[in-house]
Amino acid sequence: MRTHLLVGVVVVCCAWQTQPDERSCVVRAVAGVLDDLHDAASKADGERYFGLFAPEAVFFGTDATERWPLEEFRRYASQRFESGSGWTYHPSRRHIYFSQDRRTAWFDEVLVNAKYGECRGTGVLVKRRSDWKIAQYNLSIPIPNEIALEVVEMIKSSTRRATEKESDW
Repeated sequence: MRTHLLVGVVVVCCAWQTQPDERSCVVRAVAGVLDDLHDAASKADGERYFGLFAPEAVFFGTDATERWPLEEFRRYASQRFESGSGWTYHPSRRHIYFSQDRRTAWFDEVLVNAKYGECRGTGVLVKRRSDWKIAQYNLSIPIPNEIALEVVEMIKSSTRRATEKESDW
């Protein structure tokens, strides 16, 4: 499996060996969209923020119930943005990869948030005409392996309590 993955990465990277300037330009373009996303969110600029997404985009939040097609996510976040309150995540590391035709990009980034600490964003961007648009964004909070079982038990307990409340109705 690792060999196949390594071969795939080498093939994608080798496709750009003859044009490093073009590759760095495309990397900068995708990174620019992600930087703009975080900047717009921190400034509660909903118009700019949602303009960065493809119409069919899906946003996954940190809660297991948070799978939002773009219009649902827009309804949720717009209320917050209209109050002047956004959210601030500062990227500290980012990796960007491309399909061979350079029309799809996927990424992972480490983000720092004052309240949640270190988080992870992953996702996919698609090239639409001359613009890169976010097709999927997934925000997660990485859990250290040393406490994973304890956190899993907390999640199970929380889920049981929520299920019990629903059955009380």
